[in-house]
Amino acid sequence: MSPVVVLVGPPGSGKSTVAALLADRLRKAHRDTDTDIEAAAGKPIPDIFVDSGEPAFRAMERAAIVAALQADDVVLSLGGGAILDPDTRADLAGHTVVFLDVSLGEAAKRVGLGVARPLLLGNVRTQLKNLMDARRPFYLEVAKWTVPTDDRAPEDIAAEIVEHLG
Repeated sequence: MSPVVVLVGPPGSGKSTVAALLADRLRKAHRDTDTDIEAAAGKPIPDIFVDSGEPAFRAMERAAIVAALQADDVVLSLGGGAILDPDTRADLAGHTVVFLDVSLGEAAKRVGLGVARPLLLGNVRTQLKNLMDARRPFYLEVAKWTVPTDDRAPEDIAAEIVEHLG
């Protein structure tokens, strides 16, 4: 049992949007670990960060990923920082993982002021650049292939992934 495909990438890469479209095209369910975490905690992710801190959030994220990777026949999107955990990266080795790549400029436009994103507080563009630079090697490590998302409609990105999946 495992997901049909797992999408990873930085904030603003389109993981949730593309995963929903992809799930629709493949007639599968869409599962998003950020949504799973919020449901389990009974509050939004920014509140988890404020109330409990990032380590508590990461522990919840790890549990959500372990459960989600056991789900059969779903299109799974992971939170942008999920790949920071070495156990998660190891767990992803047996799955079809797609890295949705986005440039800093495009990600900054899509994310906006980032008020709902606790790790982007302050200078959003600088925080986003630092985050993207630190995580890129991990996205590349876990991905079977990379799909660029700049200047592309989510529907086109989903269609490309469907084509890759055969």
